[in-house]
Amino acid sequence: MQRPTYGQSPPLHHPVPQHVSTVPQLRSPPPPTAQPQSHGYDGSPYPQQQQQAPQGGNMFGQYGNFMNDPTAQIATQFGQTAFRQGQDYLEKNVNRFVNVSALKHYFNVTNSYVINKLFLVLFPWRHKPWTRRQASDAGAGGGQEAWFYLPPRDDINSPDMYIPVMSIVTYVFLRTLFVGFRGEFEPELFGYIATRAIVMMALEILALRLGCYLLSISNQSQLLDLMAYSGYKFVGVIVTIAVSEIFNGGKGTGGWVGWTLFVYTFLANSLFLMRSLKYVLLPENNNTNQGPMQTMHPLDSRAKRSQRTQFLFAYSYPVQALLMWILCRP
Repeated sequence: MQRPTYGQSPPLHHPVPQHVSTVPQLRSPPPPTAQPQSHGYDGSPYPQQQQQAPQGGNMFGQYGNFMNDPTAQIATQFGQTAFRQGQDYLEKNVNRFVNVSALKHYFNVTNSYVINKLFLVLFPWRHKPWTRRQASDAGAGGGQEAWFYLPPRDDINSPDMYIPVMSIVTYVFLRTLFVGFRGEFEPELFGYIATRAIVMMALEILALRLGCYLLSISNQSQLLDLMAYSGYKFVGVIVTIAVSEIFNGGKGTGGWVGWTLFVYTFLANSLFLMRSLKYVLLPENNNTNQGPMQTMHPLDSRAKRSQRTQFLFAYSYPVQALLMWILCRP
C-alpha cells in the first residue's frame, strides 16, 4: 500500500526583527566647558537656567534695593532718633548720681599701666615718687590756668577702677573654683561671695566718707578715688588665696604658707594706701592754687593734721588687716 503524496510544503521562515536595537554603552559625561552662551549638554541631567549678573553691582538681586525703599528709610530714621533720645535721657538721669565723664577718667588705662600697677601694689617698697602728675589747661576758666590730674595711662600713681573691678570679679570666680574642687559647689555661692565683697566695700567707703566729713576733708573727686583705692586689696587677697590653696592642696588658706602670704600682701597693701592716700587726706600746705584737690587750708592747725594722720594710719593698717582676713577666710 502506497502512502499518498501531498503537495510540497512551503519553506520555513524565521522571524526577522523589524527594528534594530543596540545596547547603550555607558560612558562618563564629558567635563563641562566654560561657554557662557552654550545651550548644549553640560554634564547635568536636569535643565539649568542661565544666571545673569545683577546690574548696578547689586549682589543681592531684588532684595538689594531694600534700603532704597522709602518705608525702610523712614524706619531707619525713626530708630536713630529713638536711640539718640534714649541715650540723652539715660545720660541726664545717670549724671544725677554719677558723673559719667569723670568716671571715664578712671578707666583710661593701657596694658603697660595695668602690669606696672599690679607690680606696684604687690611690691611698693622702693617706689618713688608717690606724687601724682598734673597738667594745666590755660584756655579754661576765663584765661586762668586750670590744673587737673593726668589719667592713669599717663601716670602710674593715678588711681583707676579697671584693676579693682576685674579683681573683684576674679576673686568671686576664684573662691567658687576652689570650693568646687572640694566638691561643695552650689550655684548660690556666686551671689553670696559677690554680695559679701560688695557689702564690705560699701561699708568701708561709708566709714571713709564719715571720717572725711568729721575731719573736714573734701575735694572734687574724693568718692571716686576712695572707691578705687578700696578695691586694690583684692589683688593681695587673690594672690594669697591662689598660692596658699595650691601649696595646701585645696584645703584652705591656713598653714605657714597662707599666713606668710597674708602678712606680706597686707603690709604691701597698707604701705601702698599710706603713700597713695596722702594727697587726699594729707594735702601739702602751700599758698598756691595748683591742683584740683587742694583740700587743706594753709591755716589749719597741727592738731587737725595729726588727727588726719591717725585716721589714715588706722584705715591703712588695722582696718585693712580685718577686711583682708575676712576675705581670705574660706
